[in-house]
Amino acid sequence: MKASELGEFGLIELLAEIVAKSRGEALLVDIGDDAAAWRTEAAIQLATTDALIQDVHFTLSTITWRELGWKALAVNLSDIAAMGGVPKYALVSLGLPGDTEVEHVTQLYDGMVELARRYDVAIAGGNIAVAPLVVLSLAVTGSAPSDVLTRSAAAPGDQIAVTGYLGASGAGLAMLKKGLQFDEETTTRLREAHLKPQPRIVEGQILARTGVRAAIDLSDGLVSDLAKLCKASGVGAEIRAERIPIHPLVSAAFEQDCLNLALSGGEDYELLFTGRVEVMDRVKGLMPCPLSVIGEIVNEEPGRVRLLDEQGKEIGVEREGWEHFTPRNDDELSKPSY
Repeated sequence: MKASELGEFGLIELLAEIVAKSRGEALLVDIGDDAAAWRTEAAIQLATTDALIQDVHFTLSTITWRELGWKALAVNLSDIAAMGGVPKYALVSLGLPGDTEVEHVTQLYDGMVELARRYDVAIAGGNIAVAPLVVLSLAVTGSAPSDVLTRSAAAPGDQIAVTGYLGASGAGLAMLKKGLQFDEETTTRLREAHLKPQPRIVEGQILARTGVRAAIDLSDGLVSDLAKLCKASGVGAEIRAERIPIHPLVSAAFEQDCLNLALSGGEDYELLFTGRVEVMDRVKGLMPCPLSVIGEIVNEEPGRVRLLDEQGKEIGVEREGWEHFTPRNDDELSKPSY
């Protein structure tokens, strides 16, 4: 069987079965969540890793080296945020063609450092090797003072909520790929949404402190990521189309496709989480960003997500979120970063 036949998430499940044989008693969360977690005497330790690969996740014609550095760190910090943790250290592994300009490498690190300083993250080391194209792989460690947020803690009756607005990153990707022209504010905001995402570090910590137990960051798309959380928790979900917090600039610039961008565009790096009504009420009073309750966890086939209209009728989802190894048409917007 080829990897493309099994699919990204099928491959992850297979590898999880293999590495489970090496799991130690201190390990609390392993493969299948946003970060690994293990307990020490002082706190719960967190670790995550992610990679950006040239011509898979980005092309150098549409992203600056500084933006690339920022994004590479941001996607890892977002995983720590989704666990309710505090990021501490980053390790950077670079694969670079030999003709890469030194100035470009320094710009890459300038972008990482700019974001790292915002959250007191230290870039502690790494590795450099020659490669046929640019490969940027980061590992970030952190800690959580008490319980961590996981994908497996949602329960029927929980409300489903998301931070911020959705669809801007997918819209930014469409703008860059298709060379679309908008006014200066729209162009700048959509570009930044896609290439310089803002990890919800503070928000994740608030969720952990206020009793939320289930969360995931939105990297592959709302429907896709919610389905992962539901599958891990053994539940289903119902979400309301009219409650999806579509970014206003996306609604204006992509009127016909704005809902699909919010549902499946991916890479918004907002936090999706669940909790009882009383928990949500506490969160609303503390959250420094917009928060939208979009649906409810239900006792349904694990991993099934139903999108409902205002009358409660199920609506089909036109596009699924991103999955590696799955063939895509060039016209689809739910592709990795370009």
